[in-house]
Amino acid sequence: MFGVTVRDHVMVAHSFEGEVFGPAQRLHGATYVVDATFRGTELGPDGILVDIGLAATELKDVLGALNYRNLDDEDAFKGSNTSTEALARWVADRLAERFAGEEQLTGLVVTLHESHVAWASYERPLGTDRP
Repeated sequence: MFGVTVRDHVMVAHSFEGEVFGPAQRLHGATYVVDATFRGTELGPDGILVDIGLAATELKDVLGALNYRNLDDEDAFKGSNTSTEALARWVADRLAERFAGEEQLTGLVVTLHESHVAWASYERPLGTDRP
């Protein structure tokens, strides 16, 4: 299995609903380091899994929709907690849409690092015949 990872970051503000979140129920900021790892068993005709420059550009563009935003005000997140796990899934799904035609890609893992000691990931399949 091959893997290619690109990294970027995003700064957001948000709050949470629910006692489990304690003080994070109040509006607060978060800066995430975001890794997107593209996976596949075969290389494409150019001998690469995915163009690193393209992957980095697409990740930056997806994160641009969130950067410097209060997620509580964004329609895409109304009625849901924007946990690290939920944001990882949101980013992965947006990236998957952009790489759906890349036959050699079979999977994608997006990891959001909250800090140097805590992070969460979401893994999903890729490819034109996958959901």
